[in-house]
Amino acid sequence: MNDLIVGEDGRARCAWAASAPEYRTYHDEEWGTPLRGDDALFERVSLEAFQSGLSWITILRKRPAFRAAFAGFHIETVAGFGSADVDRLLADAGIVRNRSKIEATLHNARVVLGLPGGLSALLWSYAPDPARRPRPATRADVPAVTAESTAMAKDLKKRGLRFVGPTTAYALMQATGMVDDHLAGCHVAAKRL
Repeated sequence: MNDLIVGEDGRARCAWAASAPEYRTYHDEEWGTPLRGDDALFERVSLEAFQSGLSWITILRKRPAFRAAFAGFHIETVAGFGSADVDRLLADAGIVRNRSKIEATLHNARVVLGLPGGLSALLWSYAPDPARRPRPATRADVPAVTAESTAMAKDLKKRGLRFVGPTTAYALMQATGMVDDHLAGCHVAAKRL
């Protein structure tokens, strides 16, 4: 499989974006775009945790239901969820019904509330200098884990967050533009030169 694929619109994209319409939209409009804000990043941390062991397309397709079930990932609201909310979430067929991941999301919201400076500042403090990272030419140039994602995961775990390993942390960094792994030749990469 080629690392880039040209769509019917004549634009070259990272090949993974061609496997589903949701991936194409996500690739073109979100992935690798800098995202800031505590609630927005809490949503992404939570969704990356729910994705663990599953395909990202599953999470993308369920994202509207996740947003409804978790009050838009408003940290204060989710931190206030109790056992009745856990039961409600476990009964919600629109989301991934995994007790450990649901309870981790509620726990993580409570931890995030107490972070000095907030979640956004903490996560972005691990973003590598983009000037020191060459744009990947092929999929083989895109790591699954980096020193920064390992350090981020270690720090988050030390602070008490759950479901935040180094691979999940790197996926979060990619999704939120802390790193931009669009391949050279991708039309999105060309916009960011």
